[in-house]
This record gives sequence, C-alpha cells and structure tokens, in this order.
Amino acid sequence: MDEKQELLSLLSTDAREDVDDIARQLGTDPETVEGLLDELESEGTVRGYQAVIDWDNTDSQRVAAFVELNVELDRETGYKEIADRIAKFPAVESLRLVSGDYDFAIEVTGESMQAVSQFVSEQIAPIPEITQTVTHFIMETYKEAGIDFGDRDDDDRLSVSP
Repeated sequence: MDEKQELLSLLSTDAREDVDDIARQLGTDPETVEGLLDELESEGTVRGYQAVIDWDNTDSQRVAAFVELNVELDRETGYKEIADRIAKFPAVESLRLVSGDYDFAIEVTGESMQAVSQFVSEQIAPIPEITQTVTHFIMETYKEAGIDFGDRDDDDRLSVSP
C-alpha cells in the first residue's frame, strides 16, 4: 500500500491523530505527512474532518431518517441535476444514487419527526422528477462510521431467578 492509502486508512480511524504520530506509523517525517495531507485535501480526496457524535448522549433534540426516492428522468434532466437540487437543502445529511428498488437514498435530520416529515412532504416530494418517497425514521443507532455505540445500554440490574 502506498503512503497516501496508508494515510487515508489512518485518518479514517482517527482524524485527530497528531501528525508526528502518523509520521511514526508511516515510517516517514511529519513534513511529508503534512505535504500528503495538503495534497489529499487540494485534490478533493479528503473533503473534511468530522466527529462521530452519539446524539442520544446530548441534550439536543435530533431526529434522523433515511428516505428512499424514486425519480422519473426526462431528456433534459439527469440524476446529477436532481442530486444537485436535493443536496442544497441543509437538512439533507447525505445523498446517494443507489441500485435496487429506488434511485436515491438520502439521510435527513430535523428537530422532530414532524419537522422531518414536513421537510420531505414540502421540499423533496414536490420536485417534479420525484415520483415516490418512503421515509424510515431511525429509532436507535448501534454503529456509526465504524464506531460501535453498543455499550450505552449496559444493564447493571442483578438477575433474579425463582
């Protein structure tokens, strides 16, 4: 594996790792790592750095849903044009063209189920090329971006047997 691939692998595990530590793991110097990072960012391979947040451990009211979208294309409109319109909404966290029974999969967030439903019905569904939406509200997150959230519900009660 080349240095860029190794660096990307390390960043995907922990993007906050110190440049000196990354350099040591790659067997190179910090200046080379900084140069590789600059290159990866400028060419658009690394698009940003984000924390993986367990929203259930915050005071914030946040509801997320996956929404399936079916579209009907015409001669003037392609998937890219539809995606560009949908991606502009701040409530849309992710947007993917997928294979299977529907065309796009989007993740939407809002302050309540009603807010998410209203967003889908008033902003997404009226787009002329969209023929159907199916919304799946996320009830519980067990793993996100490779991070296991499974330890949040440890049951400390003693078992009682008759």
